[in-house]
Amino acid sequence: MLRVILSFILFVIITAIPPILLTYTGHTNWLVPKFWLIFFFIAMLTFITVFLVNLVGKINYSLYTQTFLAATTVKILAAMFFALFFVLKVKPNNGIFLVNFFYVYFLSIAFEIYGLLCTLRNQKIK
Repeated sequence: MLRVILSFILFVIITAIPPILLTYTGHTNWLVPKFWLIFFFIAMLTFITVFLVNLVGKINYSLYTQTFLAATTVKILAAMFFALFFVLKVKPNNGIFLVNFFYVYFLSIAFEIYGLLCTLRNQKIK
C-alpha cells in the first residue's frame, strides 16, 4: 500500500510541473481561474479511487476489477458534476477550461490504468 501512495505522490508532483511552469513563466492566461481547485479535486478523486481499489484487492482479489470499474464510474460522474458546477459558478473560457480539465482528468485516468495493469501483471507472475 505504501508503494501505491508513493507512486501517487510522484504522479501528482510530475503532473503539477507544467502548470507551475506556466505560472512562473507568465503564461497564466493558459490556466483557468481556480485551476488548482480542479487539480486537487481530481487528484483527491484519483487517490480515493486507487486507495479503495487496492484495499479491496488486498481483501478479496476476485473483486478487484469490478471495484476498479465501479470506482472509475463514480469518479467520472463526480468529475462531470464538478465540471458542471465549476463552469456555472466560475464561467471560465470554454476552450481553456476543456484543455485544463482534460489534462488533469486524462492523466489521472492513465495513472489508474497503469496501476491496474501493474497489479494484474504482478498477480500473473506469482
